Amino acid sequence: MQHIAIYDTTLRDGTQREGISLSLADKLKITRLLDEFGVAYIEGGWPGSNPKDAGYFEAVRDVPLKHAKIAAFGSTCRKNSDPADDPNIRALVDAQTPVCTVVGKTSMLHVTDVLQTTPEENLRIIRESVAYLKSLGKEVIYDAEHFFDGLKLDLEYALDTIKAAVDGGADMVVLCDTNGGSMPWEITEYVTLIKRTFPDVPVGIHTHNDGECAVANSLAAVLAGAVQVQGCINGYGERCGNANLISIIPDLELKMGYRCLPHPENLRHLTSLSRTVAEIANLAPDDHLAFVGKSAFAHKGGIHVAAIRRNVDSYQHIDPTLVGNEMRVLVSDLSGQGNVLSKAEELGLEVSSAEAVQVLGEIKKLENEGYVFEGAEASIAVRLHRAKPGYQPIFTLIDFMVVVEERRGRGTTAEAMVKIEVDGEVVHTAAEGNGPVNALDMALRKALIARYPQITEFQLADYKVRILDGDNGTAANTRVLIDTKGAGKRWSTVGAGRNIIQASWRALVDSIEYGLSLVGNGHATPESQVLAEST
Repeated sequence: MQHIAIYDTTLRDGTQREGISLSLADKLKITRLLDEFGVAYIEGGWPGSNPKDAGYFEAVRDVPLKHAKIAAFGSTCRKNSDPADDPNIRALVDAQTPVCTVVGKTSMLHVTDVLQTTPEENLRIIRESVAYLKSLGKEVIYDAEHFFDGLKLDLEYALDTIKAAVDGGADMVVLCDTNGGSMPWEITEYVTLIKRTFPDVPVGIHTHNDGECAVANSLAAVLAGAVQVQGCINGYGERCGNANLISIIPDLELKMGYRCLPHPENLRHLTSLSRTVAEIANLAPDDHLAFVGKSAFAHKGGIHVAAIRRNVDSYQHIDPTLVGNEMRVLVSDLSGQGNVLSKAEELGLEVSSAEAVQVLGEIKKLENEGYVFEGAEASIAVRLHRAKPGYQPIFTLIDFMVVVEERRGRGTTAEAMVKIEVDGEVVHTAAEGNGPVNALDMALRKALIARYPQITEFQLADYKVRILDGDNGTAANTRVLIDTKGAGKRWSTVGAGRNIIQASWRALVDSIEYGLSLVGNGHATPESQVLAEST
């Protein structure tokens, strides 16, 4: 199997994404993750651009790496200067990395308008910058910036810039689609041209996603002969992002027969890598990313689920476990009976066909009223419990009341009263809270705690409100999602309605009932443990 070297630039190009700022500690964490995963190169930053990147290159020397080489990134020397005296080149040398990646101008537009120099001087600084770093024993990767755009403006000069890097001794020439506007067939044509013109020179590819073709362009380059692919985890990067390595790596390994990682089983850590890097970058993981997203192998349509219950490969392009992900079945108003049965199996519950039909009918009705059960699987679980013959609710609501007052000298107060029946006994309690939902939650817990002391373990972890028909203003239909933690688990429930307090009550009741089904009399059952882990 031909090997394709993966060159990760998340720590440099990836941080140019709007909204990302990595600390030195963050960069070192990601470095360890990438090395453990098995990428060939990690571009740590531009040592001449800021103190943090300079600090990274000093700190990373003490990090024991198993697979990756650390690369420092910088530009060619300035016009009319000698590389040995140039601050950018000196910063690359001082970084003390085994690899230096040097970017130079390919496009005549950039030579005349950005560098404001002559074509001949640009060729000199490319050739001499590469040669100087090679004379110091560095592995030198030359990034041909704006290669594809420059080639369209002046083919002969673009080839001259590549020759200058080759004459300087570059170990790898990387063709950059810097503006991200090239199409796959153009990539194929021009990479083929470079391979034909410089047959002994290894070629790499660096693409951006402005035309939504960065992954396709990278794969096209590999088919045309590129042996290195540059990109970022999760496609992070400036503007629309860089090529997404999280998609490129499994495409190369599973679809195209190339080897990118030192061991095939490393691919099973892909999902974990993607989500961990997102968390370190303080960004929510994208549920819809190919291969690794939470929704990548999620099945919602009833016809689809009926098919995968017969053959799991009928609606999946790969086995999700190959990339460390999992198949999920969603239950919604688009579902069939198979969705409910599959969800019950996923939750470790035994459900009859009749019970599944009953719950499915309820879910379809409730989704028409504004519920969404995709992110609230604990609400599905309690409905499956309630459909069981002989089901007895843990309590029955008689009535509740919530009062919010604004008083001079006291400010705003919220108080809730709850009257419920528990084991044949009427319990009537009241509680104050910092808002109406908090007061209602406190009053319900107060009413139940004597019978169910385990409820003290439950904590409200998140509370979200979604307005479903904003045109109706304050009379709009609302959806409430509640996340609860307890006994080392976390679960989500949903409620909906025109009255936000009533919607919140419905989600709270599901949350309490589900939590108590987990802990029972203070001890989780094997079935409930499976249920909790699934939600």
